[in-house]
Amino acid sequence: MLGKIYKWSSSWTGTVVIVLAIIFFIAQAFVIPSGSMKNTLLIGDMLFVKKFSYGIPTPRIPWLEVKVLPDFNDNGHLIEGDKPQRGDIVVFRYPGNEAIHYVKRCVAVGGDIVALKDKHLLLHPNEGNEFVKENYKGYQTIEADGKLFVVDPYRKDHPGIHNDPSVTKNGLNPYQLFDLMPVLIPEGEFFMMGDNRDHSNDSRFWGTVPYKFIVGKPWFIYFSWDENKEIRWDRVFRTPESIEQEMMGKEIEINHKEGIY
Repeated sequence: MLGKIYKWSSSWTGTVVIVLAIIFFIAQAFVIPSGSMKNTLLIGDMLFVKKFSYGIPTPRIPWLEVKVLPDFNDNGHLIEGDKPQRGDIVVFRYPGNEAIHYVKRCVAVGGDIVALKDKHLLLHPNEGNEFVKENYKGYQTIEADGKLFVVDPYRKDHPGIHNDPSVTKNGLNPYQLFDLMPVLIPEGEFFMMGDNRDHSNDSRFWGTVPYKFIVGKPWFIYFSWDENKEIRWDRVFRTPESIEQEMMGKEIEINHKEGIY
């Protein structure tokens, strides 16, 4: 029996079936296309996406983006699973064109309220004020309409989150960050932002991401090179979490490129 399985798996048919099964249900290669997540993730980072992190997405043929099976559950997933949590880096399909994959950080989940003021992210978790008092000790908070908002709730744990000092609110830069009035996140949807805050094309511009577009979570970087095609060996076989840990407490210098990407 084992011999037959081995023989089949060694055949072209078996190899193709196994590779497609891995891509459909376990992991898929993804290349970071822009600088919206630097320096947590960089252009040229090639990583595997863990596709079972948030359930099993409805399988599609890679590159062609053709669905292999119908969306039986009408939620983009063959098997529903855990939902993205606050602070997770998530790979998802861009709601404006689901053939395009984006990678951003989830900063708010359904029922949360978010706002932006002078480049500061304000979060009121759906669990309420007591949850804020218990879980965000040491963070700055402000109260508005009886609700406690945490100021910049992710920067302590995720040092890649930063702003570009050259982008000023009243400057002439056409890509300036705008303030955002409080927004209630719909249930089953997620507010995504890039760590490179002043240059990220994210939920501030095109809205929240429904669960049906969620693909998975970055697993590890299997290869990385810069714009000069020089290999960044210090990033190979690293997880985003280990890279963040290494950045803790360090002064990070970033050369910003103009634009929203």
